[in-house]
Amino acid sequence: MPNADIPLLTRPSLAPPGPIHFDDRPLMGIGVLGFGLSIPWLTDLYGPIGPRDALFWLGQAGFIALAGAIWWGNRWLLFKQRQHFDWFSHPLRKLMMLVTANVLYTAPITIAGLLAWFTLAGLPVNRTALQVVVLTNVICVLFVTHAYETMFLIRERESDLMRVERLERLRTQAELAALKAQVDPHFLFNSLNTLGHLITHDAARGREFCDTLAEVYRYVLDSRQHDLVPLADEVAFLRRYHRLLELRFGAAMPLAWGAAFGEGRTTHWLIAPLALQALLENAVKHNQASEAEPLVVSIDIGDGAVSVANAARPRRSALPSAGAGLANLDERCRLLTGRALGVHAHEGRFDVRVPLVAAR
Repeated sequence: MPNADIPLLTRPSLAPPGPIHFDDRPLMGIGVLGFGLSIPWLTDLYGPIGPRDALFWLGQAGFIALAGAIWWGNRWLLFKQRQHFDWFSHPLRKLMMLVTANVLYTAPITIAGLLAWFTLAGLPVNRTALQVVVLTNVICVLFVTHAYETMFLIRERESDLMRVERLERLRTQAELAALKAQVDPHFLFNSLNTLGHLITHDAARGREFCDTLAEVYRYVLDSRQHDLVPLADEVAFLRRYHRLLELRFGAAMPLAWGAAFGEGRTTHWLIAPLALQALLENAVKHNQASEAEPLVVSIDIGDGAVSVANAARPRRSALPSAGAGLANLDERCRLLTGRALGVHAHEGRFDVRVPLVAAR
């Protein structure tokens, strides 16, 4: 699993999303009080009854209760409809059901509440005020219902985006695991091939190669637990791996380190594990080298990348390959850093730039 200190890729949960919820209590409290207090004033439902009358305060309490009943009832209807209808499958049916439920619930309860008030207050039924209040309540309910549906859609959109992101991360994790699984067999195959050559030609060097290989392969196994590793660790590993090459090829393939490696700049960066080793191995496989004509591999840091360059001297034959190479490394870098390898062949030189990630 990824390094806990570098949580680039995680294994997300893909449980089905649950019902969308949000805390509407503040909205409901403000709305009920606002409608319950303002609509009777604006439509003159109190008539001659003023604040000095006890009936006035009783009426206010009743209108607030009526507003609460209208809000709660329509809220319950909205939530029930969401269990059976959605905007994407049956948009027209959803719209008709919402409007019908709002009107058929809001209008009757408003009429009943106002008639009760007129009777209690001993006021004549004001048909104009009755019609205005009913129409106002229906419009307000439709507006509030629209606000609720908008909030639900926004939350659902956010939930969908998060789920898509989790699915994308899982896909990336699976691709990365498949790519990393190719690295170990590829490295081991080539190392055993080299070991077999040394045992045949020089048993003493073969023994030293075997011991060094054990140290190198320990790093290979440990690197499987990390998506990215400190560049300093990768450089130390590359030096040990280069010793394996020296045991076979002598001074045929020296390394030329840039000044940045002597200035401690490797502690500021992270890199895909085994990236530099793969490029050095690539140079060995595809180029001619001898102690008389050494192939110098230059390694330097610049512009957020490590550059590995060598002269292009294609060899007639190459060591067998398990199929993992630049394409594998390029895909790993894309998944881990969002940037591809920079591969350039020009004027007889081959240069590969491996993207780095700044250490946190």
